Amino acid sequence: MAELLVIRHGQASFGAANYDKLSDLGHVQSQLVGEALKTRGWTPDRVVIGGQVRHRETLEGMGYTDGEIEVDAGFNEYDFHDLLHARYDGNVPDLILGDRKTHFRSLRETVFEWQAGGLPNANESWLDFTTRIESALTKATREGAEKILVVSSGGVIGQITANTVGGPAKMMMTLNLQIKNTGLTKFIVSGPKRFLHEFNATPHLDVPEHADKLTYS
Repeated sequence: MAELLVIRHGQASFGAANYDKLSDLGHVQSQLVGEALKTRGWTPDRVVIGGQVRHRETLEGMGYTDGEIEVDAGFNEYDFHDLLHARYDGNVPDLILGDRKTHFRSLRETVFEWQAGGLPNANESWLDFTTRIESALTKATREGAEKILVVSSGGVIGQITANTVGGPAKMMMTLNLQIKNTGLTKFIVSGPKRFLHEFNATPHLDVPEHADKLTYS
């Protein structure tokens, strides 16, 4: 059996021209989660990250960059900009792009439509999204490692968790919107089987001096 620890990236740059980079707070969160794992004595035998900048920057902040790092785009987030453009025919209302509450409410509805087979003009189908995640998981959890660290994104972690517990497709998005930046989700892996042991934990932020650093996007 192996332990699989999947970490969501630190806070990205919502509303910026380039979302795919950590905010200043995201860098701090990444450092804190890395320090917490090292204090536990938790050292991965295999490190895998998605192919996005925020995944790499989170790992660098955690301090786990000395050994081999596998990059697998199967752990990339779904392209929410593309989904919104597919839903609104390329004319996404400014309020959806700039207001957090409106953005995530609209995104939730958009993902549900995508899951149901809608948005045929999207660059990636729901089936393609779930298939690439399973392929990436199979590779990441292959034999040869007892502790596996994956740095990914909220939608991917939501899908892995929902699939592991046998939940319906919509559970992915419900979980996605709950996952905290640098939240820890742990699975036990035995061959092709996965068992959820811990979801969305942030022990590094659950202390008074860091409570103000908790974010969800």
